[in-house]
Amino acid sequence: MTDVFDRATEIEEQQRQDALQAQARRAGLDGKTVEDSAKHCHVCGGLIPVARRRAVPGVQTCVVCQAGLERAVQ
Repeated sequence: MTDVFDRATEIEEQQRQDALQAQARRAGLDGKTVEDSAKHCHVCGGLIPVARRRAVPGVQTCVVCQAGLERAVQ
């Protein structure tokens, strides 16, 4: 029998994955690859680190500029 805590962990993981996929769709990054990522930020022109391009395939902005864009929307 599956432990209640194991099931709760499974549900939490699924919800996390669903939220990440929904965010990627909203950001227009769904189905993008690392090759779709910009090497330089479209806002400030700064270099986008490889780790960020791998973590967010299709990314077009650096972390600092993306945070500013997200604050402006809120």
